[in-house]
Amino acid sequence: QVHLVESGGGLVQPGGSLRLSCVASVSIASIYGMGWYRQAPGKQRELVAAVTSDRSTNYADSVKGRFTISRDNAKNTVYLQMNSLKPEDTAVYYCNAVRFLVGGKFNYWGQGTQVTVSS
Repeated sequence: QVHLVESGGGLVQPGGSLRLSCVASVSIASIYGMGWYRQAPGKQRELVAAVTSDRSTNYADSVKGRFTISRDNAKNTVYLQMNSLKPEDTAVYYCNAVRFLVGGKFNYWGQGTQVTVSS
């Protein structure tokens, strides 16, 4: 089992910045990919950003140029730096991890952290 704990959410004004953290219970070097998803009320959960073990990244079009995902293997932590925040970024943000084992592909989720962008 991989446990993921998010932190760093909160209330921020439009144009502001916030950094989310996700701490994994195992070495993230052993995890194929980690990412951030978000879900707003009435909307489908969507991928925000992801990073693989080789540090390849991808982002949702809506956040490109504003958000940056990074990982610190020594701290078993993945970060999401969010800049130039907009009200439409308001959502619960979830950390995700994908791991491949002999038994197949396994997917893990954190409990989520609320991000609210409002003046």
